Amino acid sequence: TANMEVNNMNKLIVAVIATLAMFLGGQSVANAGYAKQKVVYHVNYFDIKRSIGAMRNAQNHINALGQGNHEIRFVLHGNGVELLRKVAQESPDAVNRIDSLRSQGVKFNICANTLKGRKIALEDLHFAEQADVVPSGVAEIGKLQQEGFVYLRP
Repeated sequence: TANMEVNNMNKLIVAVIATLAMFLGGQSVANAGYAKQKVVYHVNYFDIKRSIGAMRNAQNHINALGQGNHEIRFVLHGNGVELLRKVAQESPDAVNRIDSLRSQGVKFNICANTLKGRKIALEDLHFAEQADVVPSGVAEIGKLQQEGFVYLRP
């Protein structure tokens, strides 16, 4: 029985070391030399597959940079507002991705001009709040670029 205890202890130690190596190895890959990045994803289209692809890009971006090593914004205007309305209504996958990205600090900014012009109520958008609304989607993109955000249009 003493040999069994030693054997079990050795297995436990190996398992702990393997788990730590996997965790630490993943961490080094997750931040493979990337500095903190500020990025604005521009969405002005209504296309479920493309919208999900844009959110997949953002998640891959976060995974590569490492948690807390990013400031990511989606700016939605024109047809892009549908990401939080029709896309969210029609695709549970999109809802899961929106919620997951938000939980990781990604902000979804919504153009007030689009809401007003298309008579879209904020309550009709998936988990949207007044704090998410910006006066103008295109002006917000310009402002963010002036603040050092990199522009991406997936």
